[in-house]
Amino acid sequence: MNKKVHIYDTTLRDGSQSARINYSLEDKLLIAKKLDALGVDYIEGGWPMKGVNEKDIEFFKKVKKLKLRHSKIAAFGSTRRAKNRVKDDATLNSLLDAGTDVITIFGKSWALHVEKVLNITREENLVIIRESVAYLKERKKEVIFDAEHFFDGFKDDPEYALKCIKAAEDAGADCICLCETNGGAMPFEVDRITLAVVENIRIKLGIHTHNDADTAVANSLMAVRNGFTQVQGTMNGFGERTGNANLVSIIPALSLKMGFQALPEKSLKKLTEAAHYIYEISNIPPDDKQPYVGKNAFAHKAGVHANAVIKESRAYEHMEPALVGNTRRILISDQAGASSLMFKAKELGFNLPKDDPRTKDFIVKIKKLESEGYEFEGADASLMLFLKKSLSKYNPFFELKGLRVIDEEREGILYTEATIKIKVKERLEHTAAEGNGPVNALDNALRKALIKFYPAISSMHLVDFKVRVIEGAEGTAAKVRVLIESSDKTDVWTTVGVSENIIEASWLALVDSVEYKLLKSK
Repeated sequence: MNKKVHIYDTTLRDGSQSARINYSLEDKLLIAKKLDALGVDYIEGGWPMKGVNEKDIEFFKKVKKLKLRHSKIAAFGSTRRAKNRVKDDATLNSLLDAGTDVITIFGKSWALHVEKVLNITREENLVIIRESVAYLKERKKEVIFDAEHFFDGFKDDPEYALKCIKAAEDAGADCICLCETNGGAMPFEVDRITLAVVENIRIKLGIHTHNDADTAVANSLMAVRNGFTQVQGTMNGFGERTGNANLVSIIPALSLKMGFQALPEKSLKKLTEAAHYIYEISNIPPDDKQPYVGKNAFAHKAGVHANAVIKESRAYEHMEPALVGNTRRILISDQAGASSLMFKAKELGFNLPKDDPRTKDFIVKIKKLESEGYEFEGADASLMLFLKKSLSKYNPFFELKGLRVIDEEREGILYTEATIKIKVKERLEHTAAEGNGPVNALDNALRKALIKFYPAISSMHLVDFKVRVIEGAEGTAAKVRVLIESSDKTDVWTTVGVSENIIEASWLALVDSVEYKLLKSK
């Protein structure tokens, strides 16, 4: 078996310090369950300080009821205050009251902080570290000592920084984690300093890095390469300022590139789903460009790239996307070639041979549509309908005969009403509906006209609506591109419409969305 590296997740504590994140108690419990299912070794739940972090105190009570199968829960806090005795220190006793088997405490390892921030002597700081660790070990806890600002401290005074972590080791700490707190260290500095630490410390070592210089992942991997066996970080790199080391990048790098075991067997394939789930709970849109798990991590647009990767994936991919639960995407655009279209057609369920004369025609039509402002790389549903209408006999579910949208102000409130006339199954339907805007009104009117013919549309709803001006120089006469994202109980799909008239562009995208749903249901 490959050598084990323990993954220590601090999304619920350090990650929650992101500017856009504010986890509820229920959010934290849901994330803990997901991390346990993924198989991380440690979940840092928060800082359970009485009178300060009541939500974290409640979390430690409720997480015990989850019956986690893999992960250990860690409570986080600090060494004792300089003027306190350990047995009277509120922080240390709050950590014990949390009832976790694992306690992580941070202490100072940079002389600048000791003398200028804490206003104590260097020797007093060493005593604080020793006594705090020993107090927790006497109560049978697994203790992880986070050496705050270790790398800056080592660069200023290597001898004193090492004395700080030796104090924790001598007091019985189970693991010493070196924290690159300010996030500015370079990998070559981390390489040099971690090698020096390995020569002086005999217990388990961990690494905790921040991403202020965009080197957090590289610095973490460098420490593991030099013998460290615990990595602290957050899912999706959440954290204060520019974030913490991204475990979603570190885990596959360790497992697939460096030959370590970071997660239980088969768990790596859950990584993409887990990363996106935590984005959702955090109310942050997933980063499409995120390595390994992003929507575009294995997306190919250029014709040359797409053609090559279809023949041999290694030509333009550093690994198989399925290993982390992701998928390959071939994008159809003005840069696409015949191979891209054939691959995409097959993916959507159509057989389009390379020597089929329609293939070239489709490429020409798509490029023409793209030149007019259409974008199919993010609108698979519209592309599928385009292929369906081109490759087979297609009978529309309905036909537009007339459309009108009216805005009317009543007592200071603007109301929108849409009236449509459509032909459905040889019957002419004339309906009107109000909405909180033209697209909503059109959607309501169309549903009202279709529901008795096609009950399946009752389960679909619009999720997102985006408008982009294509030719900004044309001002208010410019073309606009409308993307509509829709969903039902099992699927999410996107459609596109383009016109100089935003109502027409919206209608085209809306019609595609409804037709896709009806075709899928049929």
